Amino acid sequence: MHAFDVLGDPVRRRILDLLADGELSSGEVTSVVQEEFGISQPGVSQHLRVLRENGFTTVRAEGTRRLYSVDPAPLQEIDGWLERYRRFWSQPLDALATELARGRRERRSKSEEPGEER
Repeated sequence: MHAFDVLGDPVRRRILDLLADGELSSGEVTSVVQEEFGISQPGVSQHLRVLRENGFTTVRAEGTRRLYSVDPAPLQEIDGWLERYRRFWSQPLDALATELARGRRERRSKSEEPGEER
């Protein structure tokens, strides 16, 4: 399965969002996902399996619990692929930052002019 196919599913993206804050048990993930998406425990387990089998998560056993965490390698590969396309949004964002800074300077200089009421 291609990385974008894995991440194309909103449930799997949400699971990665949860795991981005740190390791969670499958039960903790299931609880949140069931509440937000209304899917069954076996459905959540299937999404966890897809993430694990495609390298986006790792799992370790701690007694009877299964603890999941993000594996950054596939995300780094996606980031590398996106590098070619960053120019489409980086330059416009840099230009926006420049214009915002210019506006702040102009407002500051106007407020510092003598004799002006505030």
